[in-house]
Amino acid sequence: MRKITAALCAVSLVLFGCSRNNVVEDDSIKQYFDEHKVTGCFGQFNNTRGEFTVYNLSRFADSAYLPASTFKIVNSLIGLETGIIANDSAVIPWNGVPWFREACNQNLPMYMAFRESCVPWYQELARRIGRDTMQFWLDSLGYGSRHGRAEISKIDTFWLDNAVKITADEQLGLAKKLYFNQLPFKRWVQGRVKSMMTVETRNEYILAYKTGTGRAPNGHLIGWVVGWIEENKHPYPFVLQLESTDPGIDMRPTALAVLDKILKHYGFKEGKK
Repeated sequence: MRKITAALCAVSLVLFGCSRNNVVEDDSIKQYFDEHKVTGCFGQFNNTRGEFTVYNLSRFADSAYLPASTFKIVNSLIGLETGIIANDSAVIPWNGVPWFREACNQNLPMYMAFRESCVPWYQELARRIGRDTMQFWLDSLGYGSRHGRAEISKIDTFWLDNAVKITADEQLGLAKKLYFNQLPFKRWVQGRVKSMMTVETRNEYILAYKTGTGRAPNGHLIGWVVGWIEENKHPYPFVLQLESTDPGIDMRPTALAVLDKILKHYGFKEGKK
């Protein structure tokens, strides 16, 4: 691992109060990307030490991709903040159109729609929020703005069709701010979304994340895992981004497998952090 110069740091992580001494580039985890025949990047923030660990820094900072289902984090925050959806128990009725994931073909509360990553449910939520309100919140968050203003194309597909793109750097900033209730939403709203993201609660650690999969304009499969792991009340926000040219790859389990190996590589899931 090596420290990054202040010049690179200023480009990649300016949103996080980056300095010469708090960014470490680590190529040791490349083996886990290679093992699964994917390319990508990873970034993690150690809040205790105020230090960032990044693999593939140029991609992490400068390459933007569709957020896919990780946008459900923001969609949920906006829906709850505006009162479009009252709470995570509120139901949006199924529209009767079968979707490939059977669990989504029913009336679902937000909590289950989030956990099952039901695209039609969140498309309806976006339609209810509306273009103007959605754009207001994207602008307020600076969401996907690293390469210019993120502008909505079609209200119910812009996070799926490459109309709006986001960098891994920006995703890590979102996860970090959400964990610490630093986003411009009510505290209870951020708390509800964090609860929906929590997938493992063990004596040794708490793991929270949202996955996302989609296709880049070149047809490559894109995968995301955005969230944090907490051990001994010390949080470590992270983002993993993957890309594959293999049309047969199942990206979600691949991304989670890579994430698990990276976290264990860094000594997580043992309660010793």
